[in-house]
Amino acid sequence: MKIHTSRRAVLAGAAATLMIPAVARAQPMRMRVSFDDQQVTYQLFDNPTTRDLVSMLPAELEIEDFSNNEKIVHLPRRLDEGGFEPFSDETPGDLCYFLGWGNLALFHGDYTFRDDLIRLGHLEGDVAPLLHKGTYPVRIEMI
Repeated sequence: MKIHTSRRAVLAGAAATLMIPAVARAQPMRMRVSFDDQQVTYQLFDNPTTRDLVSMLPAELEIEDFSNNEKIVHLPRRLDEGGFEPFSDETPGDLCYFLGWGNLALFHGDYTFRDDLIRLGHLEGDVAPLLHKGTYPVRIEMI
């Protein structure tokens, strides 16, 4: 009987130890994008595409305006596309990966999902810094 109780205690302890990494992963992933005295922070979604992006950071790249609703950042390589999932709740502040060109799209205005985007995260706060026009060096890093 004593051995059975001891086994149960050992198994419970082992199970609790296995839960620690899952709890650590439950912490939100946050990414900062800084350019020309502007800064935005994104809360990232956990998917294969986001994890691949995170593996490249920190990165010094270039950010530029595209169309009238987004800024884009060209990446040094394509990302894993395993995070693809259709969505229909597009909102300004979304951070996406554009499958066509392999770039980041930082939306500050309305947009439409057309089977060509992987959503990576959403902006914390206001889109105002993304309205700052121009092409600038950008630093992207985890915080």
